[in-house]
Amino acid sequence: MTNITLILGGARSSKSAYAEKLATDSGLVVTYIATAQVYDDEFKARVQHHKDRRPADWALVEEPHRLTQVLARLAASNQCLIVDCLTVWLAQWLCADCNPPKNSSWQLEREAFLTLLPTLAGTIILVSNEVGMGIVPLGEINRQFQDEQGRLNQAVAQIADSVSFIAAGLPLKLKG
Repeated sequence: MTNITLILGGARSSKSAYAEKLATDSGLVVTYIATAQVYDDEFKARVQHHKDRRPADWALVEEPHRLTQVLARLAASNQCLIVDCLTVWLAQWLCADCNPPKNSSWQLEREAFLTLLPTLAGTIILVSNEVGMGIVPLGEINRQFQDEQGRLNQAVAQIADSVSFIAAGLPLKLKG
């Protein structure tokens, strides 16, 4: 049986910290799936902050593109998987400089992910940014990103057992 939780919020809302608390509270073996690639020192410091906060016994898998394959391989009834985050995962697919796989596409990966998600065993905690509360951005790639992120969040929220929105470090339960 799967227990899927989606945690939404803005930048620096404490989405990841809330996900980590839920994972700790689950009492299960935890694997942290990081979707980011580090390109500069500022982002490296952000990633290090996340690493420093996590318990030492949590496993870490870094996968910027093939999230679906990682979930299929790791999900199990005695496991809690944190995916941090869907927003960065999407960005890795849309950004040509992030070297997305040539033998696939975002649309194929998204479809495979949404098909797989409800079939997984264990506890799955997904972190994602809510990007639809601001203005419509300038630039085609920025609008594409905002549109795709909104569609992904909606689709995952439909599948998820529980959805929370985090603002100023406080969770607001939207579903479940």
